[in-house]
Amino acid sequence: MKKFMDKDFLLTTKTAKEIYKRGAEKTPIFDWHCHLSPQEIYENKKPKDIAQLWLAGDHYKWRAMRSCGVPEDYITGRKSGHDKFLKYAEIMPYCIGNPLYHWTHLELQRYFGITETLSPETAESIWKKCNEKIKAGGFTPRELIEKSNVVCVCTTDDPADTLEYHKKLKADKSFKCKVLPAFRPDKALGIDSPAFHPWVAALEKAVSREITSYSELKKALAERIEFFDKTGCCASDQALAYIPFAEATARELESVFKKALAGKPLTVDETDKYRTDLLRFLAAEYHSRGWVMELHIGAMRNNNSRMFQKLGADTGFDSINDCQIAEGLSRFMDSLEAVGKLPKTVLFTLNPKDNYVLGTMLGNFQSSEQAGKIQFGSAWWFNDNYDGMRAQLTALANLGVLGKFVGMITDSRSFLSYPRHEYFRRILCELIGDWVEEGKYPENIKFLSGLVEDVSFGNAKNYFNLKV
Repeated sequence: MKKFMDKDFLLTTKTAKEIYKRGAEKTPIFDWHCHLSPQEIYENKKPKDIAQLWLAGDHYKWRAMRSCGVPEDYITGRKSGHDKFLKYAEIMPYCIGNPLYHWTHLELQRYFGITETLSPETAESIWKKCNEKIKAGGFTPRELIEKSNVVCVCTTDDPADTLEYHKKLKADKSFKCKVLPAFRPDKALGIDSPAFHPWVAALEKAVSREITSYSELKKALAERIEFFDKTGCCASDQALAYIPFAEATARELESVFKKALAGKPLTVDETDKYRTDLLRFLAAEYHSRGWVMELHIGAMRNNNSRMFQKLGADTGFDSINDCQIAEGLSRFMDSLEAVGKLPKTVLFTLNPKDNYVLGTMLGNFQSSEQAGKIQFGSAWWFNDNYDGMRAQLTALANLGVLGKFVGMITDSRSFLSYPRHEYFRRILCELIGDWVEEGKYPENIKFLSGLVEDVSFGNAKNYFNLKV
């Protein structure tokens, strides 16, 4: 029986061990999609304890705790950090098969040097050991990023954001990791949301003028894109349940926009027309600047209305949607390709039923302007587990070109989440190692080590034109 999470964790073959050591183990990390706070990185405060560092804002852990019947007071409530940590330790042995079990112990090993497994029996001891290490230093946001060998992170930022902390970080030469903004226009696209009107007011403040028409909205967004570009932005991100495609006249679009500003309800057809046009406008702007367009497809958000009212968004009450996505996505991308304005695009699906939809969509719009111009994004959110990662990698290999893949993202708010890149790299090497040892691919260790290094870092570096 193999020892739990030893140095060869998940590396079950000689080939896997060799290509991991040569191509992945010490390769830098480019985390091109995350939700880290640039303000927290700039202020660089020392965490109070392991509970603050580990449990605050982590809805993966919160969902697991709720599934074990833990009262909300120990999750997002007023219980002490110590008591919350003990409750998390209490549920840990039950999380067999959940990536949380592996992530938790990778983080304990990599950052704290703790090889014990977390359980009710070890909780007090691990709480004490972690906090002693935190007190001794080395656990500020910047220290954790540097310790994790991260060379660049792309945060997620609203068009109305001042990017104040990105500017401050850029001017601070003491921190070597690049922190770049990524343009996230979800609130602009959410015309049917109660938050739309307040967001337009925030955008008005950012551009120092009133926005009373759809054409003025697009002009303001173009200005903000230019502002982001000058601050180092190289990526955008759009989160959608599905990709709409509905043509509309300029008059229709103005009418829909004014109706929304007046607080009147919109039909699905009206919102689809608005989103289609705005997405195409934004994509053309991205293309002209060489940005990457990320499309995160398939989340069904804020399902529990009572808890949404109590805690707000991103607190662990989202799930996978089952919308049909192929036709709208194809027509959207084709409408951009037809006029030469399709940007480099990463397609993420939250529903694994669509792995083959996206895996085949890629080939329709590839181009000599960029190897792997259209990418199948890494296994995301509910899929960033052992089976989900292998399924995404296998689908991409079956249908596209795995060697040009831009690899893993954390999609995380936690400064301790970087072992997820290690987890992904071990799974990648295990999968390739299996193929080699089963006689499905030649034993070309030098080439495969280089391929693993590219998928882990090099391909994304080139794709996003990262200068490090």
